[in-house]
Amino acid sequence: MARLPSFFSNLYIRQNPKSFQGTTPQIRTRNLSIDQINGSSEEVLQHSRKPDEIFAQNQIMSVSEIAKEVADRIRTRPRWEQTLLSDFPTVNFTDPTVYNEVLRLQSNVFLSFRFYLWLRSLNGSSTDPALCNVMFSRLVQANAAYAAKNFLDDTKFEPEPQHLELYIRCLFENGLIDEALDVLDRLKLSGYCVSLETWNSALSHLVRTKRVDVVWKLYEDMMAYGVVTDINTISHLIQAFCLENNVAKGYELLQQVLEAGHAPHNIVFTKLVSAFCKNHDYGKVSAVLNNMIAKNCTPDIYTYQEVINRLCKGRMIHEGLRIFNELKNRGYFPDRVMYTTMINGLCRNKDLEGARKLWFEMIRNGIVPNEYTYIAFIDGLWRSGCIDEAEKLHKEMLNKGYGETTISFNTRINGLCLNGKVEEARGLFEEMNGKGIIRDSITYNSLIKGFSQQGKITEGMYFFNELLKNGFQPSTASFTLLIEKLCEAGHVKEAETLWLDMRDMGFEPAVLSLDPILLGLSKQGHFSEVMQWLGYMINNGARPKETTFEELIKCLSVADRVDDALYVLGSMLNMGFVLGESICHSLVDKLCRDNSHHHMGTSLEKILERR
Repeated sequence: MARLPSFFSNLYIRQNPKSFQGTTPQIRTRNLSIDQINGSSEEVLQHSRKPDEIFAQNQIMSVSEIAKEVADRIRTRPRWEQTLLSDFPTVNFTDPTVYNEVLRLQSNVFLSFRFYLWLRSLNGSSTDPALCNVMFSRLVQANAAYAAKNFLDDTKFEPEPQHLELYIRCLFENGLIDEALDVLDRLKLSGYCVSLETWNSALSHLVRTKRVDVVWKLYEDMMAYGVVTDINTISHLIQAFCLENNVAKGYELLQQVLEAGHAPHNIVFTKLVSAFCKNHDYGKVSAVLNNMIAKNCTPDIYTYQEVINRLCKGRMIHEGLRIFNELKNRGYFPDRVMYTTMINGLCRNKDLEGARKLWFEMIRNGIVPNEYTYIAFIDGLWRSGCIDEAEKLHKEMLNKGYGETTISFNTRINGLCLNGKVEEARGLFEEMNGKGIIRDSITYNSLIKGFSQQGKITEGMYFFNELLKNGFQPSTASFTLLIEKLCEAGHVKEAETLWLDMRDMGFEPAVLSLDPILLGLSKQGHFSEVMQWLGYMINNGARPKETTFEELIKCLSVADRVDDALYVLGSMLNMGFVLGESICHSLVDKLCRDNSHHHMGTSLEKILERR
């Protein structure tokens, strides 16, 4: 049953001054007339009422009894609006005492709203502010944010400030952040200061939705109002610092809080741990964990889970495994999420045996793998070339009741492509369509890489065009590989055009994918274009590979473009690459054999001096 609105008791007392003495207001059905109900002067005739739908003429009923009967009718009759007046002809439903009690007894907010609309129909378009406040309060209490918003838009009435404050929290909880902020601004303009609980609710949801800029604006407003903050407020601010990667400030604020004798919730420590892990500052991670233990905020499984997850993502899998094993030695019981994280990390680190060991350990401990655990291990098996075992585990996953999904298909398609079985991968691609399973960018990119790697450029380009047609973008890896294979096949101009087209379409192709184009153009003798593309890369802060520099210098020297070769050499050395002995001998030999390039020798000497 919904909680009674706080203003109900005041309204009820005003209507019933004797309620303090324990008396119950009485309605005598024989003394009420139709004139009292709906303004008509026609008398109610006893013989016109059906015995099973009304109470006895002489029975005296209290408001609560009538309201209970009305509430029962509303709950049990689908079209009660058509008969309610005739069922209760002596009741004045527009009396606040009556409709308040009916709404109090009605636990279903949507039935309450139907009752409100029915009441409005009795008086045409008029709206009773008291009734509107009651109904609005019921909608807010039921967390029906959209219904409450539409109700305000429709009635155009101004709720009492305390109800608007609850409405703000309701809007935040339903993700209507901007609408909640608008209502908060309205209250601030009226001079009403919301409670600390509401301020904290706002900060919490803003942090959750990563609206850090608004967090600081609201905090300034709190200070302007002189609101005394608490540990929850500070916790939200620390998380905001972490979100904007100002983790040092967050840690400084944590230290101040701890020195003052307070300890925030574990989630704050976890966020700081995550932020420091992301920045690879593992010394501070240990400091945060030690602070937790010192303040009796023992790190829970979720905090350690975040540490292990970040270590695995940061390719520090062995450190993650060390902490994982240490947790077990301390008596913690890793859950399925932590096992899945470790198995996935080990597979990505090509430690299949370590992943297999954890897989069977998890099962022995009674933890049932879910779809994500299966996918992580299956992916590792594919990457290690264990094709039969991967397919066997996939069938086991299906037999356990996990249906085929885009992720499971993508795992198999990518695995087949990695193992050179591109035609089988194409078959799975077609099977997805037949089973109504959505293909995504990963599906197409896996096939682009798979066919390109096999030198099947036509098929790779087909899936590339299909990817674009379906509104996806190529991954850097698939696009770079496609460019590389086009150049290797001698289609350098096509690769060049493709790169420029993708840039013009708004996709920012990796500048590193120009390395194959540079090499391809140089092999075909298009040196002017080579120098233009090299200049483009350098101006955009890109670093061609060392092998690319070396190959360009060789080709330019052979083509008797020594000045360009020296320019490339200078760029190479400026970027910190070490000059190879063979390249140095090649250039010196070229300059010595060509007497017309004495000034080139001087240039080479100056370049080498800058090393």
